Amino acid sequence: MDEFLDIQTAFVIRLPDGTSAFLRNLFPNGVAITETVIVSWFVMGLLIGLSFALTRNLRQVPKGAQALLETAIEFLTNFSKNQFGKFSTVFAPYVGTLFLFLLFANIVGVLTPIEAFGFKPPFEIKPPTRDINVTASLACLTILLVIACNIKSKGVFGWLKHFLRPVPFMLPFNILEYGTRVLSLALRLFGNILGGLILMHLLEGLVPVAMPMALSLYFDFFDGFIQAAIFTFLSVLYISEATRKE
Repeated sequence: MDEFLDIQTAFVIRLPDGTSAFLRNLFPNGVAITETVIVSWFVMGLLIGLSFALTRNLRQVPKGAQALLETAIEFLTNFSKNQFGKFSTVFAPYVGTLFLFLLFANIVGVLTPIEAFGFKPPFEIKPPTRDINVTASLACLTILLVIACNIKSKGVFGWLKHFLRPVPFMLPFNILEYGTRVLSLALRLFGNILGGLILMHLLEGLVPVAMPMALSLYFDFFDGFIQAAIFTFLSVLYISEATRKE
C-alpha cells in the first residue's frame, strides 16, 4: 500500500541567488518536482499536441477526425447552454478541459509495460489522480468556481443570506456543505483510481498472463472514463446550481 501512496521526487529546482526572502523561506530546499507533476505535464502536453494536430488543415465540409471533433464541441456547447445559461461560454471550455484531463490522467497508466515471467518494466507510469493532491486541487478549483458563480449571480449579500436558509439554525451546516463537497469530489476520484491501481498490481502478480490485459479494459479504460465523467458531472451540477438566481 505504501508504495502506491509514495510520491517520489524526481528532481529539485534550486532557487537562484537574489530570490526574495519570502520565497526562500517558503521553499528552503528548492522546489521539488515530483513524479505526479511530471506525469501531469506529460498528459497536458499530450492534450495540447492533440489539439494542434486536430485543428490543422480544417475543411469547410468536415469529415473523419474533424467531424468527430466538431460533433463533440457541438454537444459540449449545447450541454453547457442547458446547464449554465448565459455563463455557458465561460464554463464550456472548463468542463471540456476538466473531463479530457481526467480521462487521460486516469488511463495514462496503460503505457506502463506489464510485469510478467520475471520481466521487470524499465519504467512505471502511475495515474496522477492516484495522488490526493491532484484530486483535492481540482475539487477546490470547482468549489471556488461555485463560490464565484454564487456571488456573480446573487450578489455578495444574496450569497451570504443563503447560508441562513431555510432557517438561521442551518448556518454551520450550509458552511460545512462546501467542505463536504470538496471531500466528496477529491476522495471519490482518489479512492477509485488508487484502488484500481492496487488491484491491477495484485492481479499481475497472481495471474500474469491474459487476465491483467482483459481486466485492464475495465480498471484502466472503463473505470477511468466513469470516474472522469462522475467528477465532471458533479462539478457541472454544483456550478449550474450556483448560477441560478433564487
